[in-house]
Amino acid sequence: MQDPRASAPGSAPAGTPPPVTIPLPPEPTSIEQTGLSLAFLTDLALKTLYGRGQLTLAEIAGALGLPITNVVDKVMDWLKAEHLAEIKGGTGLSAAAYVYTIVDKGAEKARQALERSQYTGKAPVPLAAYVAAVKRQSIQGISVSQAEVQRAFSQIVLSPATVAELGPAVNSGKSIFLFGPPGNGKTTIADIAVSLLKGEVVLPYAVEVDGQVIQVFDQVYHRPALDQATSDRLRYDHRWAVSKRPVVVTGGELTLEMLDLIYEDTGKLYEAPFQMKANGGIFMIDDFGRQRVSPRDLLNRWIVPLEKRVDYLALKTGKKIEIPFDMLIIFSTNLDPKDLVDEAFLRRIRYKIAIDSPTLPQFEEIFRRMCARKQIEFTAEGLGTFLAYYKANGLEYRACHPRDLLEQLTDAARFFGRPAALQPDLIRMACESYFVKL
Repeated sequence: MQDPRASAPGSAPAGTPPPVTIPLPPEPTSIEQTGLSLAFLTDLALKTLYGRGQLTLAEIAGALGLPITNVVDKVMDWLKAEHLAEIKGGTGLSAAAYVYTIVDKGAEKARQALERSQYTGKAPVPLAAYVAAVKRQSIQGISVSQAEVQRAFSQIVLSPATVAELGPAVNSGKSIFLFGPPGNGKTTIADIAVSLLKGEVVLPYAVEVDGQVIQVFDQVYHRPALDQATSDRLRYDHRWAVSKRPVVVTGGELTLEMLDLIYEDTGKLYEAPFQMKANGGIFMIDDFGRQRVSPRDLLNRWIVPLEKRVDYLALKTGKKIEIPFDMLIIFSTNLDPKDLVDEAFLRRIRYKIAIDSPTLPQFEEIFRRMCARKQIEFTAEGLGTFLAYYKANGLEYRACHPRDLLEQLTDAARFFGRPAALQPDLIRMACESYFVKL
């Protein structure tokens, strides 16, 4: 691994902070260093040319995420020698500007390659390189202080005792069970927790195993830590993306099949499961107990990963591969944990933290903060009107209520052409349109 600043053309002046806090994978200087065979790379280049028409050498290198010198130029030399592609022209003296096009023989070979796998894009990295990268940037090496935890969770209203429980749980990098009534911020707590996982991760766009491709990068969960211009300027192995630590959230739609490699029959390639995409970050199973798979079956599937921090995935060929299980995994539920799983399973989930409904003082503080955020003037009389409605209808406080009710109130005010304010009639409309009367 190397410091990206050392090889970046026109590097920043001394004292300028680096664009990322981790070393980036160095560029391969030969085909051998890619960990891929020449046959695999020529097929990938052919499929790229076949799908996009004519491309310059630089464009082919960019599409594959590989350097021109001693890698992509060697691939294209082989395609030319085998009369599968040819140089059509170019502008300038640089070989990078040479324009390549596929010929009939090459088009036929590209179609054959597409029948085996329709994957095109950045060249994958070998499985061993992926495993090494996950271990190198493990969340087990992250340590957060009490001050950092208190500062991060100060943006929401929690009791000091709850914050004190969350700190060691986040520091552990293991598993957390958040339970309690709905609407009290369990998902928000997970979002804040990921902000405490310092730094970035490098992850491959795809992984290669025995000639098979597993797509790993997912723009839904992997948020780039470098803008495109900075990324292009830095010299490193561009088969890897630099991402903020991922946050993968799944809910009632989760099935056991989603935790295994997902094979696409049409494309002849694999999609990485959720836990593989979450490596180095957080995997939250929201509404635990309401999935299409039973809690017992889910935890049976994860007995080994939770204890050994490795997972085993199967290819269609029957071959099993071992991948790291390196994430802070959060189970969130509004059901009674004892109704979901037995003591043996609860033991495997290290931290059990109750997220209770707010007390009256906490509810008032949340209400004040939300008024400020929504730019609605707070008044004690307005809050009192809300609280009277709660008392009259036997309602329990929920942390989400101030936000939701003030939004309902704003909607009503806008409909009547009035400014949003804590007026009795608007409060009544907000409450009656929000709460269900049985």
